Amino acid sequence: MTTTHEPPTRAAEDVVTPDRIFAIAQGFMASKHLFAASELGLFEALGEGPVDLDGLAARTGLTRRTARISADAMVAIGLLERHGDHYANGAAAATFLSGQTPADLRPLLRFWDRLSYPAWQDLAGALGRGRPTHEIFEIDDELVPVMSAGIAAATAAACHALPAAAALPAASRVLDIGGGTGSWSVALASSDAELTATVLEIPEVARVARDALRATAYGDRVDVREGDVLVDELPRGYDAFLLANLVHYFTPDTNRAILQRIREVAEPGARVLIADFWTDPTHTQPLPAALMAGEFAIHVNDGDVYGVEEGGEWLTATGWRLTSHAQLAGPISLVIGEAV
Repeated sequence: MTTTHEPPTRAAEDVVTPDRIFAIAQGFMASKHLFAASELGLFEALGEGPVDLDGLAARTGLTRRTARISADAMVAIGLLERHGDHYANGAAAATFLSGQTPADLRPLLRFWDRLSYPAWQDLAGALGRGRPTHEIFEIDDELVPVMSAGIAAATAAACHALPAAAALPAASRVLDIGGGTGSWSVALASSDAELTATVLEIPEVARVARDALRATAYGDRVDVREGDVLVDELPRGYDAFLLANLVHYFTPDTNRAILQRIREVAEPGARVLIADFWTDPTHTQPLPAALMAGEFAIHVNDGDVYGVEEGGEWLTATGWRLTSHAQLAGPISLVIGEAV
C-alpha cells in the first residue's frame, strides 16, 4: 500500500493557539525574577568574572538551590550566559546591571520593583475608578530618593541625546520645570561650558535635586528653585524652557495652561523643549510608550500619553509654533516649540 504525505491544509496553518496569551501573562514572572536577581546582587557578583554555582552562591550569600533558580531564570531570558558549569553576565547585564559602568539601570529596577509593581496590582481598579488610590506624590519620604534615582536611570540615555537634539544657542539660560534630580539640565550643561540652568521643583524633590547636583561638576551652573508650575509665578529671563517627563502627568487642558503660563514669561524666539513618551496619532506606537500609559495611570490622577500632533496643537493654541520633533532614546522623543 502506498501512502502519501499531503502538505498541511490551510485549516491547520490557521490554528489559533493561546501561546501569545501565556507569553504575555507570564511576563510578571520574568519581571520579578529580574528584580530579585538585581536586588540579590547576582549581576554584581558575576561582574567579578564567570563562576560556577558554588562560587555564585558564595559571592551572593544565597543557598546553592536559590542561586541556581535565579541564575537559570536569567539564562532563560537571555541576561546571563552559561558555559558548561560556569555562569557569566551577558553583554546587556554587564553593561547595565553589574554596577561596573556609568550606564546603571539598577535604580530603575529598584523603582519599578518597590513603587511601580505594587501599584500595578490595582491597574484594573485605577482604570475602573478613573484614578489611582494614591498618587506617587504621596509616597513616604524614604521612597522619594528611590523614585528620583529610578526616573534618572530610565531617562539617562535620552538625557545624553538631548543637547544635540535641542541644539540650543551657546550660553543659553534654561528653566528646567519639574526637572527632578537635575539630570536633564546637567546633560545640557555638560555640552556647553557657558550654559546655565535652574531646576524648578516642588520642595520634597528639590531637596533630592540639591543633593544630586552637589555630587556633580555642574553645581555652580545648575541651581535649584522651589516652586510649582501649576500655582507659582514663573521666573523670567530664560532663553529656553524644558519640560522633561512632565506632560504625561496632566490632562490636555492642564498642559495647555502650563504652556500658556510659560509663554507669558518667555520672550519671542524663546524655545520650549518637551521631552516625553510621545506616540503616534493612535497612541499604540511605540509599544513601550503605549504600555507606559498604564504606569502613569496608576501613579497620578490624570496620567496619560499623548501624540506628537496633540502636542503641536497645544503649542499653537498657546502662542508657540511647533518647529521640530526628534527621537532621543528608546520611546522618549523631543517636541520643540518657539515663542511667536
